[in-house]
Amino acid sequence: MRTWLHRQTFRPDMTVVFFFGIVAVFFYGSIVWTGYMSLTRSTLMPNYNFVGFDQYIKLFTNHRWLVSCLNMVIFGVLYIVGTLAFGTLLAVFADRRIRAESLFRTIFLYPLAVSLIVTGLSWRWVLDPVNGLQGLVRGMGWENFTFDWLTDPDRAIYTLVIAGIWHSAGLIMVIILAGLRGVDEDLWKAIRMEGIPLWRAYLQVIFPGMRPVVASCVVLLMSDVIRGYDLVIAMTKGGPGIATEMPAKFAVDYYFARVNLGLASAASIAMLVLSLLLLAPYFYSEFRRRT
Repeated sequence: MRTWLHRQTFRPDMTVVFFFGIVAVFFYGSIVWTGYMSLTRSTLMPNYNFVGFDQYIKLFTNHRWLVSCLNMVIFGVLYIVGTLAFGTLLAVFADRRIRAESLFRTIFLYPLAVSLIVTGLSWRWVLDPVNGLQGLVRGMGWENFTFDWLTDPDRAIYTLVIAGIWHSAGLIMVIILAGLRGVDEDLWKAIRMEGIPLWRAYLQVIFPGMRPVVASCVVLLMSDVIRGYDLVIAMTKGGPGIATEMPAKFAVDYYFARVNLGLASAASIAMLVLSLLLLAPYFYSEFRRRT
């Protein structure tokens, strides 16, 4: 009787409703609350007096914010292009059935097992002008060797690009390799029969048919760029000066260090809008392709 009653009263759909209710309250509710805070003069504690878009005006006239946006563009373009190029090249090598392919994949996938904090600290030690690569080479006798990009305001941003590519290229390799392994073998037979060079076959035949795979890689890398905080904190802490400042670090600093809740919320909403604008072409193309 009890088992029968339990079967009659259990509603699986209520579990789903409960889950979406939690998501709506804590996720979307937080976004709405942050959006409202960006329209107030909240500092350490929330202030619910509406002041309009004053915080956004302060944000987009803030030199530090403008520099962080410029840094994000520089880092994002170089990081996405470099990671895609390097990861695709590794995937092509692995797709040729090279020897010790499993070892090859493991070596380049290993950075993914390490957090961005550990990655940043490792590269910080390697690029340290005193104890890193520069100190090692000078200790071998080349006293004039210089590699001080980490402390050079004009080049520090490129050290983040190097570390980011090293960390993420393995993931792109795996995704692209999965797409390459899904190519029909009859297509490869036709390519060999036509005598098409291998590089041309990849560029003009194989990769154009893998646009959804490449688009997914770009979306993943774009999310890394917008959320770029761990790597910056571990490697440069935004320095020298604000040479490697990023929007995510700007928002966190104003939330906790400068206790300016209103301006930090405005920065967070600006990052959210930017993310939606960058992802809009991808979702539009997916919608058109399905319809």
